[in-house]
Amino acid sequence: MSKRRAKIGLAPGSVVFTGNRKVEKVLIHYMQYDSQRFSEKTLDSHAKTVLHESPDEKVDWYDIRGMHDTELIELFGESFHIHPLVLESIADTHQRPKFDEHRTGLFIIVRALSFNKETLECSKEHVAVYFNKGFVASFQETESDLFSFVRERIRGGKTRIRQRGSDYLAYALIDAIVDNYYVVLEEMEEVIEGLDEEMMDDPTMENKTKIHQLKKQLMKLRKSVAPLREAIAGFSKSDSEFIEDQNYVFLRDLYEHTVQVTDAIDSYRDLMNGLQELFISEVSFRMNKVMQLLTLISVIFIPLTFLAGIYGMNFEYIPELKYHNAYFILLGAMVVIAGVLLWLFKRKHWL
Repeated sequence: MSKRRAKIGLAPGSVVFTGNRKVEKVLIHYMQYDSQRFSEKTLDSHAKTVLHESPDEKVDWYDIRGMHDTELIELFGESFHIHPLVLESIADTHQRPKFDEHRTGLFIIVRALSFNKETLECSKEHVAVYFNKGFVASFQETESDLFSFVRERIRGGKTRIRQRGSDYLAYALIDAIVDNYYVVLEEMEEVIEGLDEEMMDDPTMENKTKIHQLKKQLMKLRKSVAPLREAIAGFSKSDSEFIEDQNYVFLRDLYEHTVQVTDAIDSYRDLMNGLQELFISEVSFRMNKVMQLLTLISVIFIPLTFLAGIYGMNFEYIPELKYHNAYFILLGAMVVIAGVLLWLFKRKHWL
């Protein structure tokens, strides 16, 4: 949070990195392609001579991994006429997902998500995509290649992505991240199903901790996906010159995917609320069973204690005290009373 405070008082468009440095050296993976051929190379942040504009019939894709080099981000802004507010949003890793239109290009922020089934932690990564005619720049926080499948499709030859322009590439990058949301949800579903089975067998305090942790992670997921749905809606409804008419059908499909993911998250949140109620019910049921058993034991021993109390009094003229077998008669009466009570409890289905 201290890094965010560093932006206070600065002019709009000031490029200040607000996240944690996650790579030692910023890497730039560059690809250029058209329908016939492609080329690619990987450079570090010091090889800045690679930044240049290409003919519109080709698509240039710069995939930057690491956002702490604000000078490099500013250099991209100068080289490709990127609006200063876009540069500011790229470096601000706390930005919520959004879609912005500018005269020189379109900009969208998304969050890549992953889930650890061991720690039940959901991690997120700030990803920014900017594009205009023949140019796409994607920014990632870490060295991990979130777009490896897209890269393979480009290398594959006569695929749809090689036949379309930069707007389709931008769609493909965002679609790859949204598709991974389904993987995250499937992993969470496996954990939830296992937790449900554990609670049906023997609910423990560990189950309660897991429920609380999963509810927190689902809330984190929703905070990432809900604004993205709004951003994709704006993307799919944009009439920008940088989006070809034939690609709107894919953008609408992408919006439907975000709606499905949001609905799935809401369903899992309802399921977790149900598991929490189930846990409380199971604990209460077990407590009631214990109280029921203790109550039955008390009810059995109350009349026995009454008899023992009467014959334990120090009166001299209690008639039964003179009987030779009075002790055994009293024990027999106690056994009969206890037996009758047990029979009555079973008949009432209290045992």
